[in-house]
Amino acid sequence: MKVTFPESKIYRLREINMEVFEQGEGFPLVLTHGFPELAYSWRFQIPVLAEAGYRVIVPNQRGYGETDKPESVEAYDLRHLCGDMASLLDVLNLEKAVFIGHDWGSIVVWNMPLYHPEKVAGVVGMSVPFSPRGNIDPMPLFEQFLGSENYIVHFNQKPGVADAAFAAKPKQFFTNVFRHKQWVGATQPLPGNRPGPAVSLMDMLEIKNPPGEPLMSEEEMNVFITAYNKGGFTGPINWYRNISRNWEISADLPQTIDVPCAMIHGTHDIVPKGGDVSKFIPNLESITLDCGHWIQQEKVDEVNTFLVDWLKRNFPS
Repeated sequence: MKVTFPESKIYRLREINMEVFEQGEGFPLVLTHGFPELAYSWRFQIPVLAEAGYRVIVPNQRGYGETDKPESVEAYDLRHLCGDMASLLDVLNLEKAVFIGHDWGSIVVWNMPLYHPEKVAGVVGMSVPFSPRGNIDPMPLFEQFLGSENYIVHFNQKPGVADAAFAAKPKQFFTNVFRHKQWVGATQPLPGNRPGPAVSLMDMLEIKNPPGEPLMSEEEMNVFITAYNKGGFTGPINWYRNISRNWEISADLPQTIDVPCAMIHGTHDIVPKGGDVSKFIPNLESITLDCGHWIQQEKVDEVNTFLVDWLKRNFPS
């Protein structure tokens, strides 16, 4: 599907310069991407949501694209990431927005009502569900249950190693990562005995015949390769290096989200659906699509139809 992506603008926020793509007029929607992605990951949603009567605002988040990339690891904790979104609304003279996120972008949008409730009209997450704060730092649990070579653990235990490895072979990395139907013929089951990818993220630089089918055209892939060739992987990976810090700084945050919310899961996603969060999010709709992790790029029509319908019911344009 060929789409025309908006031209970027650079806005000066409270702490950083942020690259932002905008289209449409009406009630504001902020779309936040995950790793290893870009604002470009929302290319199929932007024109549809704009046509539906919404102002679509899509940033390259801190560490990505032409947005600033602070050197400090701590500059990528959720206090800063959510602060960027709040500052972006201030710069655009917007009171509130609906925040729609995928992967790490979901973590940002689920935390926006906790850090900046006055800025949030609604939340839609994809892939990563809301996870209320637990009593234990999650990083030791990741290592205990997933092993030291799990990519999240690896990123934290071996600073700079994955950054350099991915930067040395970005084309191979993205070609192997961005795939559809990766679960077909998989040999390693996911939690709950769901079929899943036969290889881990840390293997993506070595395998020659990855499972599944290419998710993107060469032209689309080059958008990611060009951006990461220029900006590197350290900023994006630093988001993972704040998992313990995010847990520490959230001790006093409320865990209830009282705005309209929605969640889109992928049947074959490597991210677990999580447990029942109804007591934390009383107004939550959830759907599951027959796809893997790259939900809004794998199931374009289904995602767009759901988003427009949910938005029209909750935030008529």
